Amino acid sequence: MALLRLASAVPSGLRALLVLRASAWACLLCFTTYTERVSICRMFAGLQGPRIDQCKEALTAAFQGLSDMEINYEERSHLHDNFTQMTLSLQEEAAAGGSFEVAFPAAAEKMKRAILELKKGIQEVARRFRCQGCYSTLCDLPLDCPVQDMTLRTRDASYFRDMPRARGSLARIRPVQPTHRGTFCCVIQHDQRPLARLYFFLNVTGPPPRGETELQVVFRKVLRWAPRDVEMIEPWRPSLDELLARPEALTLGNLVLLTAVIALVSATATVLLWMFCRWYLSGD
Repeated sequence: MALLRLASAVPSGLRALLVLRASAWACLLCFTTYTERVSICRMFAGLQGPRIDQCKEALTAAFQGLSDMEINYEERSHLHDNFTQMTLSLQEEAAAGGSFEVAFPAAAEKMKRAILELKKGIQEVARRFRCQGCYSTLCDLPLDCPVQDMTLRTRDASYFRDMPRARGSLARIRPVQPTHRGTFCCVIQHDQRPLARLYFFLNVTGPPPRGETELQVVFRKVLRWAPRDVEMIEPWRPSLDELLARPEALTLGNLVLLTAVIALVSATATVLLWMFCRWYLSGD
């Protein structure tokens, strides 16, 4: 019977949710659309005017205060639901005549508490989703992955079939590529007699498909793009040749109208020519 313990070589304090650099303002861009954010400001400040620009700046400032946020990759759907609920709450508050100067900081503080309550990834789900760039990432080393400390007893010897060994105070752990699992054993000896053994059974997750991270970053940049100037559609001004080339242009009514126009032009030209001739002959 062996003692199987899942442990971490990195202090548990480093496993907190607030690590690395990924702003919650970037989380807002990942889980809300440009249309939703503009719609909220229009409900608070109206369709046009300086107030809507102030509203956008207030929304940015409120969520920039929540910096260094990182979430578990498996919890991104729950975070998306939280942002959806936040959007609906802001719309209700705007409809009730509330002020965005008060509503936005309160929503950001509530979202911070919601992110802190999300579960942390353990081993297989240790893959992280970073709001800064809206992409997922893996821990660099197996022992850097968040793990759960637990003690249990087992009669299953399959856990100990592949047991790498090392002498001295350092043990070599295989790189993250590819996905693998195995048991690592630490032994404390005195006079070449073992006093205690500590087993680490680790599941090491593999990397995402090649190029996935870059593709996610490019895709999110496209989603966050918003046109600054509204493109004006130029009206279609067809020429006479283009109108006559269209099958639906040669109707009976159009033919009558075209004949009348040609006759009017011909009569006008004839009268002008006759008047010119009289003027010329009268001079003689």
